[in-house]
Amino acid sequence: MNLLADCRLYGFVDTAYLHGRAADEVARALCAGGCDLIQLRAKGATLDLVRQMAAAILAVTDRAGVGLVINDHPIIAAEAGAPLCHLGQEDFFDAGHRHVGELTAGGRLQIGLSTHAPTQAGRAVEAGAAYVAIGPVFPTGTKPTARPVSLEYVRWAAREVTIPWFAIGGITLENVDDVLAAGARRICVVSAILNAPDIVEACQAFRNRLSSAPLR
Repeated sequence: MNLLADCRLYGFVDTAYLHGRAADEVARALCAGGCDLIQLRAKGATLDLVRQMAAAILAVTDRAGVGLVINDHPIIAAEAGAPLCHLGQEDFFDAGHRHVGELTAGGRLQIGLSTHAPTQAGRAVEAGAAYVAIGPVFPTGTKPTARPVSLEYVRWAAREVTIPWFAIGGITLENVDDVLAAGARRICVVSAILNAPDIVEACQAFRNRLSSAPLR
């Protein structure tokens, strides 16, 4: 997989948006469309099902040279051989963890952390996160109760965050230019890709927008 610093488009295999499609089928489309990272997000799924989907998706992402991120389950990520795991604030700091080294399976696993405010981002960087997610920037159906952090947090991250970071939350083709103008160079997109008529074309459309804002 590419170095995190070189990753631009972060897609998702979210079980809430599969619409009857197989997880590995969606992963293949995301890879074909140009995603650099793909997260398996399976809220409410049994651990056995998460393991099965992780194995099926990893077979796809490994062939494509795309990084697989497992949401919520560092043990499953390590067992499957996925390079990354993503955790929310409640799953990491609120669970008593202070440094990602506690969960990295001897250094083989990288941990990304969600953040919703500058103090959380600073703490995540100090904890050794491989990357941080900045959001939700806009209202999003994936987390309907979460309060949007607005573009101001994106602007802050562009000035202050020194590790790779991804803007996330409600990003669409209609507002992505505003997110890029605020300083984001890496984005996470869930429903605007998974609900699109053609996943490959949707990914390519986002990559075209990203090309207008090159990495610094």
